Amino acid sequence: MTATDFDTERAYDDDQFSAVEVFRSDRMKVVCGYFEPGQFIPVHASSSDVAIHIRSGTGLVRDGDEEHSVESGDVIVVETDTDRGIKANSDSRLEAFLVTAPPPTDVEHEPVRQGLQQNDFDPQNP
Repeated sequence: MTATDFDTERAYDDDQFSAVEVFRSDRMKVVCGYFEPGQFIPVHASSSDVAIHIRSGTGLVRDGDEEHSVESGDVIVVETDTDRGIKANSDSRLEAFLVTAPPPTDVEHEPVRQGLQQNDFDPQNP
């Protein structure tokens, strides 16, 4: 059994969002995500479903071509092969619990790395 809590795992990074992996198997990846104001996971698509629970703060979640405002308590599910991204509002830290099944591949996360390098929320849409 894996057990933890947000307070124990909490880790913010001034440069980019912090993803603390809590569990990983070949079927699922579980992450606690910590975002300073304005930080984000760049828009990308992968061959996995993702469920996101907003623990605290406010922001937006991209689901395909739609952007949804989110706040504490919201739960969002983005289906496989759909563009997705998460961004904290500029005036709020954001904490989120993310479950991805199956875990995305390294190749599928290349747009994430590219977007973080370029400080671009949507690197696939110039």
